[in-house]
Amino acid sequence: MSKGESALADQRGKFAQVVKDGQKVPQIEWIAGRILLSNKRIVLVSNQGKRTIPLSKITSIKGRENANQPLAQVSNYLSLQVGSDVTLISPQQHQPFEQELYDAVLDQTVIAVKHPAVKGGVVQDTGWEKGRLTLEFEDETESGTVALAIATGQFVEVEIDDVGTVEENTADVFGDERFLIEVEHTVEATAVETHISGPKQKVSILGSLLRKGEQQNTTDAELSGEETEVLMALYSGVSPFQIPSFTGMDVEEVEAIYDDLIEEGILEEKRVRREVQLKARGRHVASEAMGEE
Repeated sequence: MSKGESALADQRGKFAQVVKDGQKVPQIEWIAGRILLSNKRIVLVSNQGKRTIPLSKITSIKGRENANQPLAQVSNYLSLQVGSDVTLISPQQHQPFEQELYDAVLDQTVIAVKHPAVKGGVVQDTGWEKGRLTLEFEDETESGTVALAIATGQFVEVEIDDVGTVEENTADVFGDERFLIEVEHTVEATAVETHISGPKQKVSILGSLLRKGEQQNTTDAELSGEETEVLMALYSGVSPFQIPSFTGMDVEEVEAIYDDLIEEGILEEKRVRREVQLKARGRHVASEAMGEE
């Protein structure tokens, strides 16, 4: 290994190249071998030779759920894009390897943060501040936290499971037009957006990580106008106890709506007497509904 390089993972697994020079590979072949990860590169070793993928060259990391070409022969894999090439890797212990990979690419990245950029659906007069991100994963689970330490001393935690939406955009950041992601999550039960900018490669990959939460919180539930109205009111910060007077609905009707939305996994009940709060799935629905107004 080169100076300053440290080994992070060494697993048996399979790998396959599915796009080469921008063209789909006509016959995809999974190759068995070793998948080695360091803080600088991935090395794929097999009887056919050795191939190196520098972490600094990876522009996209996707999972099986959003990879362009699902392959039934392998239950879990990661799709890595480098330039116009795409390679799939499937380590035997998928989850620990994936976490190590995200950590190697993203941990300690210097970023710019605007928090909260939006609170309760209302745009805030918040400026950009410099910060640094770290990743914290629960052992061998999908759960994890993106922690943003801001230079002013503020500390923002974005739980991946709590992410409602992730949008890409560009904006003026410290006087330059820069790429950013807009991440919707909660702080103390209030829906907020945190905007994050920085090196495009790192921020794009961070967006892919956070979309793991967005994808699991997406819902295709068909809501009535009354249910949507209740969601939008909660999203805007109206107390659950004030919803009947705010919407003009009967208390019994609001209670019935709460029951339906809890069953759909859109609300969660905090305590008896119908105090509820939006789950990430509910914020996703409310955010989309407000965008259509």
